[in-house]
Amino acid sequence: MTSPQPLIDALLQQLTTVVLGKDEAVRQALTCLLADGHLLIEDVPGVGKTTLAQALARTLGLRLARVQFTADLLPSDVVGASVWDRERRSFVFHPGPVFADVLLADEINRASPRTQSALLEAMEERQVTVDGVTHPLPQPFFVIATQNPLEQVGTQPLPESQLDRFLMRLSLGYPDAAAERALLRGQDRRELLSTLPALTDAAGLRALQHAAAAVGVADALLDTLQALLHATRSGGRFAQGLSPRAGLALLRAARAYALLQGRAYVAPDDLYAVVVPVAAHRLRPAPGVAHDSAALLRALLQELG
Repeated sequence: MTSPQPLIDALLQQLTTVVLGKDEAVRQALTCLLADGHLLIEDVPGVGKTTLAQALARTLGLRLARVQFTADLLPSDVVGASVWDRERRSFVFHPGPVFADVLLADEINRASPRTQSALLEAMEERQVTVDGVTHPLPQPFFVIATQNPLEQVGTQPLPESQLDRFLMRLSLGYPDAAAERALLRGQDRRELLSTLPALTDAAGLRALQHAAAAVGVADALLDTLQALLHATRSGGRFAQGLSPRAGLALLRAARAYALLQGRAYVAPDDLYAVVVPVAAHRLRPAPGVAHDSAALLRALLQELG
């Protein structure tokens, strides 16, 4: 069997030439897609959230549809609608932009809760139901959503049920001085995106996903994972601990991260690397706890060693 490492190295190299100075965020984003999960990128406007999403789709050779979420966006604008056809004398379903390999949901938290919830079935079941008829979505299917911090004007918080549909949540942050200088001197990102070649396709992506799912996990690693899950449920740090489904999500992401590191087994470092992106948005600090979930998780990982 051909090693996937040359393709993985090429994917990472191309992505990091577009999103400068954010190599670990790029690695985490690719981890999410290799683990067959949806990705939420949260940060202030203008730091490269949309650029990263578009670069992932182009590099992986996937069909991309982009929806700018606004307060007046309707669910039918996302999933599609049945329209009366006079010639056929019947309703005909017109698919919405969700029928793509990658749906880029830009500024998802500017839409109403009703429109946000329209994505729930699509993200969980990989299908949509309109007028009682179920329509399967393409395979692969990913939602890469961006959102602005809640203190930004006009934002609506995502419900916990929808946050749980995202395998990982990332924050890019501002670039360092060297990356920002390279960005200012370099080619316009939109022009650069238009020239990116596809390094693989849907079939190649599926092969990488299968390779990630086959990465070995030792009993000792499962012991570490279970200790982490138990620690979030006790000690009074969090209002509620991580669920078994969150544990499975951590395992999927750790396998994909290990594959990107060139390993055939999951090491503790692979698990620790994905804990905050996978788990922080699934947790809320307990009442009276000053720190946010990400900081609490980092402290917990230090305690577990």
